[in-house]
Amino acid sequence: MSVQERLASLGLALPSVVPPVASYVPAVRSGNLVFTAGQIPLVDGSLAFSGRVGETVTPEQAQQLAQVCALNALAAITTVADLDSIVRMVKVVGFVASAPEFFGQPMVVNGASDLLKAVFGDHGAHARSAVGVVSLPLNAPVEVELVVEVSG
Repeated sequence: MSVQERLASLGLALPSVVPPVASYVPAVRSGNLVFTAGQIPLVDGSLAFSGRVGETVTPEQAQQLAQVCALNALAAITTVADLDSIVRMVKVVGFVASAPEFFGQPMVVNGASDLLKAVFGDHGAHARSAVGVVSLPLNAPVEVELVVEVSG
């Protein structure tokens, strides 16, 4: 089953590639590794939610937004490689704009990790960082970047 078919079976679709909001490209391939730029939860060109988790965004909403970020990162990969050439997820880095008293960053980033596991099975297992920050670009609550290994 192709990546697109697995996404469809989960009721999801790959979004269009999010255009960069500054001076960078969506993804870069170096050898068999693809590095994505950080992806925020843009849906149809607009930020789905804004603010900090634990203030204006609930942890559950943020977890869903992390999934949106991961979908945007998969779309970014298509600019340099075919999704069906992904051998494995190598690393996920998640940034969570957090209220000072919020400490659930790992649970938020699970939104991205769980999606990748659902789509790629055992090949979706990855190393990960989940980092709390004061703010993110455009006042996004979550940002996710991926490193993946591709074949050929």
